[in-house]
Amino acid sequence: MIKPELYDVVEIITELPEYNLHAGTRGTVVLQYSDEDFEIEFVDEEGNSLAICTLPLHQFIVVWQANGEHAVSITDQIAQIVSRLPNEVGSEVLDFARFLSMRANHSS
Repeated sequence: MIKPELYDVVEIITELPEYNLHAGTRGTVVLQYSDEDFEIEFVDEEGNSLAICTLPLHQFIVVWQANGEHAVSITDQIAQIVSRLPNEVGSEVLDFARFLSMRANHSS
């Protein structure tokens, strides 16, 4: 599990209608309140602040790490999401991944 750190870029995985933010919106960690709660700033393309909100860890994933200045791999992004799902839902994800693997192997 990737632990968010100051200035990491994160992507929300839930809708936040109260802030007019949609799943997939990216923001930056600007403050950590606890191991589970982080203040995230969201800006538009011109750098204007769209929202600053405190989010619990289960509402976002880390997609870029400031400490190493590198993007988080797709595999690690998926693992972050799956690790937060109930086991029965995680099993569905595993079944879907198996299906995609079989489909990819048959089309090669």
